[in-house]
Amino acid sequence: MSRTVYEFTVQSPPGDPITYDIERLADAMRIDDISRLSVESRGSQAIVTVYPDDPLADVHLPDPDLLAMDERGRVWAGLYHNGRRVWVRLYDPVSGSAQRLLLFGTTGAGKSTAGQILLAAMKRSGIAVWYADLKGGQSAPEARGNVDWPVFTQEGAIAQLRTYWDVMKDREERYARLGRSKFLKDRPDPLMYEVIDEANRLLEKGAPYRDEATYYIKDIGRTGRSLGMGIALFAQAGHLEELGGSDTLRSMLKEGEVLLLRWTSNLMRQLVADGLLPPGQKLAPIPKYAGATRLISQFEAEEDENRPGTQGSGYLLSGPYPGARMRFFRVGSALPTEGLDPEMLALYGDGPHAALEKSAWPVAGDAYTQRLDGDAAYTAAFARNVTVGPGTNPPPPPPAPGASQASDRLTITDRVQAALENNGGADMDAHALLTAVNADGGRTVALGSIRNALSRLRT
Repeated sequence: MSRTVYEFTVQSPPGDPITYDIERLADAMRIDDISRLSVESRGSQAIVTVYPDDPLADVHLPDPDLLAMDERGRVWAGLYHNGRRVWVRLYDPVSGSAQRLLLFGTTGAGKSTAGQILLAAMKRSGIAVWYADLKGGQSAPEARGNVDWPVFTQEGAIAQLRTYWDVMKDREERYARLGRSKFLKDRPDPLMYEVIDEANRLLEKGAPYRDEATYYIKDIGRTGRSLGMGIALFAQAGHLEELGGSDTLRSMLKEGEVLLLRWTSNLMRQLVADGLLPPGQKLAPIPKYAGATRLISQFEAEEDENRPGTQGSGYLLSGPYPGARMRFFRVGSALPTEGLDPEMLALYGDGPHAALEKSAWPVAGDAYTQRLDGDAAYTAAFARNVTVGPGTNPPPPPPAPGASQASDRLTITDRVQAALENNGGADMDAHALLTAVNADGGRTVALGSIRNALSRLRT
């Protein structure tokens, strides 16, 4: 069958950026399947490509061994529409930097499978991965035995972030003593990544550890790169404010690796406003299902509308071709399996995973060495008093598991009375009570509210 591909070069007057609406363009060209049309623009030039069918219908990984990081610190994750390889950078050997990685996708966009590809690539590349799967372990169940430290609860995730932060500060002091300004992979320490899957559950408004998680993620994103400690967030998000606030992610978006699968209109507007796309460029929308749709008359014969899904299709916004549609490799079994997917397990390979350097195990403590999760990980991570040097103290410990929910059911007067009782009946002024009440794990209150509560108690 003939596979004629048409390619057109468009040139506007110099200095006049090309703008377009790909849906209207497809309609004008009588292309009923938008996946057959690609437009890539840069300034006053554009390349328009028309395919006979979807060029990304089948993107299969030739060999799992090809997932290993190349000499430039990149992993091959999929293909662009025109057959170019999609390279995702995990390490920059020139600057000695780990990366900040963001993977966005709405429900059903293929985020979990894309995440498994990246996790498998990290293992095959000798990267020590701490992985928090906040879907209870369901996002990537095959990762459990293929990462250095897996957790599946929010308590485990915040404990993991704190421990990762402690290790980062330890490396910072150690490298300073050595006079080292750049990270050298495996000399002697491994490249590391903290990966948080379903990060929206940890960072959304109302999440119990949102403020503390935001602090650690921002500081790790700023400091960890030159210490060989990267961070990756896989998330559903309708807007960046749902992920700890836009300031938390702005530097990650501008300087990190950003992969966008199916999106919401609010998220797209914010990404465009932040300058992640060239002027005038508009990404082609990714429908839930591939193939053409047309109006069907009641007098026509019934058709089978079982169209294939578009999972794994998206854009690498931080790559050299941000407007080029790409697709992650299709991996795993074609149909759901009863338990762990054997083909997904094969993606990781049989070899051992990399681990945190043993010299840092005392710093990481029991939470890491025993690979704890849940309340046990939380207690182990925050019960210790790790000395990390002047000017580098973390925020106060987050509320103990269940504490914030319990205290939020109490009135401010109840909380003031509890603080007085906990102090053995000794006199406490309003300022001392303010400190005590705001330390009980509940909602933060103001001094005026404390004084009002004291007035009510006196009467």
